[in-house]
Amino acid sequence: MLSFTDAINYSIFNDSIESLMKKPKLPENEHARLETLQLLNILDTESEERFDRLTRVAKRMFDVPIALVSLVDENRQWFKSCIGLPVRETPRDISFCGHAILESKVFVISDTLEDQRFVDNPLVTDDPKIRFYAGCPLEAPNGSKLGTLCIIDTKPRRFDDDDILALADIAAMVEKELSTLQMATMDELTNISNRRGFRMLAERSIKVATRHELPITLIFLDLDKFKQINDRFGHAEGDNALKTFARLMKSACRESDAFARLGGDEFVVLLSNTTISYAKGFITRFKKSLGKINRASDYDYDITFSHGIVLFDAEKHTSIDKLLEEGDALMFDHKNS
Repeated sequence: MLSFTDAINYSIFNDSIESLMKKPKLPENEHARLETLQLLNILDTESEERFDRLTRVAKRMFDVPIALVSLVDENRQWFKSCIGLPVRETPRDISFCGHAILESKVFVISDTLEDQRFVDNPLVTDDPKIRFYAGCPLEAPNGSKLGTLCIIDTKPRRFDDDDILALADIAAMVEKELSTLQMATMDELTNISNRRGFRMLAERSIKVATRHELPITLIFLDLDKFKQINDRFGHAEGDNALKTFARLMKSACRESDAFARLGGDEFVVLLSNTTISYAKGFITRFKKSLGKINRASDYDYDITFSHGIVLFDAEKHTSIDKLLEEGDALMFDHKNS
């Protein structure tokens, strides 16, 4: 039988193996969930006392040998805090936490040997011989379930309502720490990426596009006469205009696109696997949708914008800032014209 450590690398987890074990399904918002997780810039980082303190509390409170802050990545679960295990990650296909993030409340398995989903799971049949599991989903401010705070025992046990509430209380403290990390990459007003978050997403998208020789296009957008909206109707109305614009941007973009509020009334979209022609079509459709919003709203003003479109050139755009600078310049020319 495979050891716990060796199991990570073996093909026993492939679909070709006959097994009762049920692999966790993917959440409906899997792409957005993974994007949120990546933006935290937390995967494969060193242990931190602020997370380890909470897993120690959970371990002592429930008298279990194992307590984890587990983050569910695309193909693995990775442990930001790991008390009682000799590894920092395991495959997602055999993870208990992969099932837990599909739930809205604490996920409890009182005895794995009485649950067909887990009875022949390698983490049950071999080390660490899991018999009990309880995991509380960790939810980001945007609703994405990023992982769990979970406790594990090598013997079956009951877990009553008071226990569930206690685990959820500790998980809320873990969520607060994760929220602090997310706020560094998210725009608080519009709830889309900020400049720092966009730079991280854009760098990853450009690497993929370059590796596969795919075109990628940036659109720099700036609201027209935004200062007049603030001056005439107040900053609360200006904020409302920004949030309306951001919501439309979110609905107009594909899952593979990156978009952000750079600051003030400046926004940006990075369209993957697209040419200038597609980007121009995107702008045409976007303006049409924005026009519908303007006509249907009770605003005493119209939300309009100027834009600049840039096709990424690896030799010319040696950094994200270079790409943004050219988009900004073209947008300024468009605004003046």
